[in-house]
Amino acid sequence: MSWLSDYDDPYERYDESLIRERPNPKANRPRTKQRPEHGDAHDGFVTSVDRGRYSVVIDEGGAQERSITCTRARELRKEAIVAGDRVDVVGDVSGNEGTLARIVRIQPRTTLLRRSADDSDEFERVIVANADTMLMVTAAADPEPRPRLIHRYLVAAYDAGVTPIMVVTKTDLADPQPLLAHFEGFGIETFFSTPDAPPVEALGKRLEGRISVAVGHSGVGKSTLVNALVPDAKRATGHVNAVTGRGRHTSSSTASYRIGGGWIIDTPGVRSFGLGHVDTASIIAAFPALAEVAATCPRGCTHLADAPDCAMAEAAEAGSLDSRLVSSMQSMLETLVTARQGRFDF
Repeated sequence: MSWLSDYDDPYERYDESLIRERPNPKANRPRTKQRPEHGDAHDGFVTSVDRGRYSVVIDEGGAQERSITCTRARELRKEAIVAGDRVDVVGDVSGNEGTLARIVRIQPRTTLLRRSADDSDEFERVIVANADTMLMVTAAADPEPRPRLIHRYLVAAYDAGVTPIMVVTKTDLADPQPLLAHFEGFGIETFFSTPDAPPVEALGKRLEGRISVAVGHSGVGKSTLVNALVPDAKRATGHVNAVTGRGRHTSSSTASYRIGGGWIIDTPGVRSFGLGHVDTASIIAAFPALAEVAATCPRGCTHLADAPDCAMAEAAEAGSLDSRLVSSMQSMLETLVTARQGRFDF
């Protein structure tokens, strides 16, 4: 006879109090959104990221400065932690072999250098945080310079509020002036480098006390330049293929190095730099003189060379705006428009 036959009322047979469950204290434990404040956390600077492990420098600039290895707290699992981030760290911060600390907070960022996977992808990927200077490295020859790729770097820099400077390498092979003519209106501070005479002293003074990010496509001598500035960096260097004119990728990860009282963050060489996330207005806003005039343009004006009734072009023709700046801006915006149309002709 079933134990249910003891009940006359059929509804009473299925009373929820009769359901027998095995207790599961772990699953039934009440959850809370309250997190510890970690008032004793150490301030850290993220220097590199490798498969879920973060190299972090703590006690930066002090006698006890050291590099430790960290993982991230569970509540940060959806947050991107990148080189240049200032973070709060708890746990074993001794830096001894085999120890592992934990990043519990990302401090407010001053800048974010971003790119998208491609030009049609508006999902942005953070490359570096808190950089104030972008070191654009390009070669005068071998491989041939790519003005449109440099325009992309400039777009990303102006969008992030980062100051771009340029280093033209291999100037012993070709005259860099034809390349620089593409950007003369922007007034970009430029340094020149040859294999025998890298601008170590001048560039070192320029980067002193700053957080700088070095960008450049493979083969231009970016890692060679970083090694000259920071001899202990020992970044791998390669050569340019004589047939294709392309360089071999030698830097496969982002890494940060001390340069005086600042940092230089070397990024892997890239052959593309997606701008799907960038708004045209944010580029023009980097130049107050242009932004003021552009505000009087007709609605929907592209500000390109063939745009009808563009106030910027008219002001340049009248002499009230620097025509070189307007021309350089038009070239950069054309690069952005070309990117949106899916054409990769840089």
